[in-house]
Amino acid sequence: MDIKTTETSLLEWRGDGLAIGFWEDEVALSGDLATLDQALQGILQAAIEDAEFKGAVASTVTTRVGVGGNFKKLILVGLGKNEKVKVDRYRRAAANIARSAKKEKCETLAVSLPTSSDISAALFTQAISEGLWLALHEDKRFKSKPEESKKNLQEVHLLSLAGNDPAVATAQSIVSGVNLARELVAAPANVVTPAALAATAQEIATAYGLELKVLERADCEALGMGAYLGVSQASALPPKFIHLTYKPTGTPRKKLAIVGKGVTFDSGGLNIKGAGSGIETMKMDMGGAAATLGAAKAIGQLKPDVEVHFISAAAENMISGTAIHPGDILTASNGKTIEVNNTDAEGRLTLADALVYAEKLGVDAIVDLATLTGACIIALGDDISGLWSTQQDLADSILAAAETAGEKFWQMPMEEKYFEGLKSPIADMKNTGPRGGGSITAALFLKQFVNEVPWAHLDVAGPVWADKDNGVNNAGATGHPVRTLVNWVIS
Repeated sequence: MDIKTTETSLLEWRGDGLAIGFWEDEVALSGDLATLDQALQGILQAAIEDAEFKGAVASTVTTRVGVGGNFKKLILVGLGKNEKVKVDRYRRAAANIARSAKKEKCETLAVSLPTSSDISAALFTQAISEGLWLALHEDKRFKSKPEESKKNLQEVHLLSLAGNDPAVATAQSIVSGVNLARELVAAPANVVTPAALAATAQEIATAYGLELKVLERADCEALGMGAYLGVSQASALPPKFIHLTYKPTGTPRKKLAIVGKGVTFDSGGLNIKGAGSGIETMKMDMGGAAATLGAAKAIGQLKPDVEVHFISAAAENMISGTAIHPGDILTASNGKTIEVNNTDAEGRLTLADALVYAEKLGVDAIVDLATLTGACIIALGDDISGLWSTQQDLADSILAAAETAGEKFWQMPMEEKYFEGLKSPIADMKNTGPRGGGSITAALFLKQFVNEVPWAHLDVAGPVWADKDNGVNNAGATGHPVRTLVNWVIS
């Protein structure tokens, strides 16, 4: 589907469907809308009255247009109150419009939404474009006979805007990264393996001019990555430590590292996940790596003046005669020893060595992201990710990036005294603490593997998957938090 900006007005546009946005309680017709209603012989006003349309958030009305129209279908969408408008309001409205247009079998569509003084023109255009593309993404790779719609939306015109707006291209780059992350998370573990993640990184490197280094098991052994290798040692599939680097032309404004958990399937190890544990969903346990690679794809196209290292210690957590035992002691690459009191707390072991590796790159900040704990879902639910950081400026920059992205985060406490629950009598630490505050102790565990560089940890266990349409994405993998990561990098 192509999206284009055009200075054409809604009175002049011709095509299949016209979508018009309204602020709540501001649906009186005047100016061009009154003229349009007159040309349509009152259909617009009748649609508003018949549906008792008030412009509330997420409300939509569709009607067929007869004599006097340059188009066949009319779509009305509510934007809510015209106060404290956040950019995600437009992204969600555009998603509603896209779904309505698809249902009405529109091949061409025009969108006319009221602007807000709270939102820049570029963000306005970008958010609408993102919402349209995100809502229409379909993943039919694993259907033997996928149903094909007879009519699909082919072209969208954003009305009364300057032509060739670069914000549309920005949106397209970001959405391509989001959709890559969605497809990686949605794919089963027999398709997305550690080697498959490395191959995806190679495709990104080749397509957009990034550098790729993949460390094999022997390379990781030479670096002393005992925590990471302990997780992978029961799998028949070899681990792949992925390091993908984007370097801008000239001197970079800053250097950043994004580290994503890449456990392509988590059986729980010898602490195997039991009935009701959701083991069948553990293909999603590489959601952090998926978003990391999605961000890499977007950044490779946007080409900011920032150097970014995208890292994932990819592995499977399986069960075999070579599996780590509960009670084993592993030594991470910074020399710290870990008593494994739960083999199902494996993601933090892979991240430990990845964080040590990232800090040695001389970056200005590190962000790790992981589907790390069920405790975070208990605390924040399915829609909000947890954020921990050693530096408030870094936390604030991520929260600002997330708000623009329309992705929800909540900063959690780095309660140092909770580390007492991780102390081991025979090693430097255990890999899990008490049941209470489990997401906090997981963050405190990771903190032991970053010394000086500002660092933030994102626990994205809930939002990487949605059981139903969440307003922008359809049910399934969401691509969270690619948009936040990209915004953070380019800010």
